[in-house]
Amino acid sequence: MSEAEQANSPKPPPYLEVLCKSSGKKTRFAAGTKAGFAVSLINRKLGIGAPVALHIESIREGEEPIIFGPDAVLVNYGNGWNLQTVSEMDFPGIGKGKHVRGFPTQIPNGKNVDLTNSRKMVSKPGISFLYIAKVSLAFVLMFMLAGVFMLALDNLPKLILLFNSSM
Repeated sequence: MSEAEQANSPKPPPYLEVLCKSSGKKTRFAAGTKAGFAVSLINRKLGIGAPVALHIESIREGEEPIIFGPDAVLVNYGNGWNLQTVSEMDFPGIGKGKHVRGFPTQIPNGKNVDLTNSRKMVSKPGISFLYIAKVSLAFVLMFMLAGVFMLALDNLPKLILLFNSSM
């Protein structure tokens, strides 16, 4: 191809668009974005109760879809290929007792937080015997430590007199 033909040929956009099937919105990502980050960002933008995205795939009519894993870099495969999310709606029954692990979100403080499944319910843990035993032990240790410090402070003048008389 000559330089003139290269200059006139259409250039691919410097970004990728991913269609979220749950919300119907397209989200743009820079070239080189990892699929796990894209999924977590799309899931954060979803409303409460909307099915969360499980992964991203590139589809084309009549072709087998190309599925992106969490560490895969998003790629536009050209004319006719579209990037879209795959959600819980595409796999009926997943929300009924079965849990699919989403992609954890890396946040600036270095901890991983899983924000992908907004429909997970967090139950309150019950008060168990082990919990009560631990709290009781903490109180006993706290009072014992306070008693040791009080005993040391009560005997401090005698200790000072003992050291002064020996010198």
